[in-house]
Amino acid sequence: MHYLLLILLLLVLLYGPQWWVQRVLARHNRVDEDNFPGTGSELARHLLNRFNLQAVKVEVTEQGDHYDPQSRAVRLTKDKYEGRTLTAITVAAHECGHALQHAVAQPSFMWRTRLAMAAVWAGRLGSFLLFIAPLLTLATRAPAAGLVSALGAFLIMGFGVVVQLVTLPVELDASFKKALPLLRDGYLTEQQVPAAEKILKAAAWTYVAASLGSLLNFWRWLAVLRR
Repeated sequence: MHYLLLILLLLVLLYGPQWWVQRVLARHNRVDEDNFPGTGSELARHLLNRFNLQAVKVEVTEQGDHYDPQSRAVRLTKDKYEGRTLTAITVAAHECGHALQHAVAQPSFMWRTRLAMAAVWAGRLGSFLLFIAPLLTLATRAPAAGLVSALGAFLIMGFGVVVQLVTLPVELDASFKKALPLLRDGYLTEQQVPAAEKILKAAAWTYVAASLGSLLNFWRWLAVLRR
């Protein structure tokens, strides 16, 4: 019975935030806003030009809404790029918030970007270590070869957990210190602001859910390596 409750709790922690996030985003992504004259991509272009960031591109993507600091591009999925919904408008402003962080070299954003780039190489090295660990064990029959597996697991999953934890404050800043003040400045009505706040909170919760998932996978790896 206790194991069943634990499993249910883990499922709620992992999938509850994801379900709530999708519900909030979908609820405000159905009806075009009559008072807003442009699409999410047009708002993004307007905001970037407003802050003299003409070099930052606005592109449509199938890989999820994000800001790419290497290409200097705000990328929106088709529904946000072409939509005039509150979700499209709010998400576009949020991604522009990251472009603003980059433009002023905000320390938390720059650290997160460096860690994300390092995580790619850490994942490759970790995969290599996991691949050679069994070969080392067979060749040397040394228990220390297990440390190679542990290091590989940390580089793949532990490094990812660190990146997720660093990402959360960066996302909160882009939402509530960048996007929301901009949206309040004549882009949304007072009646629309509470819903926009919910959308921005939902966007932040996607990273909370991702962090929980990464932690769970990391603990599972540690449990396997201890056996």
